[in-house]
Amino acid sequence: MQAAPTKASLRVWAKARRAGLPDVSPLLTAHLAAWLRSRNIRRVLAYRAFGGEPSVDALASGFELFTTRARWRPAPHLTLHPWASATQRGKLGILEPPPHAPQVPHQDIEAVLVPGLAFDVYGVRLGYGGGFYDRLLPALRVPLIGVTGSALLLPELPGETHDVRMHFIATEQGVQPARDKSSAGMP
Repeated sequence: MQAAPTKASLRVWAKARRAGLPDVSPLLTAHLAAWLRSRNIRRVLAYRAFGGEPSVDALASGFELFTTRARWRPAPHLTLHPWASATQRGKLGILEPPPHAPQVPHQDIEAVLVPGLAFDVYGVRLGYGGGFYDRLLPALRVPLIGVTGSALLLPELPGETHDVRMHFIATEQGVQPARDKSSAGMP
């Protein structure tokens, strides 16, 4: 019997897999824009792509986007800021706002676009292991949309109780609701 892959081994696999994939950003953002408009969502917490993640920058022309800044004290967490304020590279190499950029309250956000190394059809996200999004997302009572290329949308990933599941998954093929494990007859 072969052991299930660990999150660490899946991260290595996903990074290598993503490095060989074509850029799906234009198709993916077109689907996202249509989906957001169909729900009258205008104010979106997005992310600044790095390491081969699909870019969602094109959405800035039709939506009010916000971005995050990684903070390290008192514990690692993310703060929310206007999109245009992201002008410098942070500790993780991601374009982010400077330390004293104006913050945006959580209640201003209508949906969240969440990056990840991979996702599964149930909305489980394989992140980078820092827990930043797992700390932020429970405070946001809005649609959570995992953003990935379809090649990194897997049948199932290992999940833990603290992992926040996405409500929807966006790929270059469209935006689909995450499946419900309980209704799929899964344990």
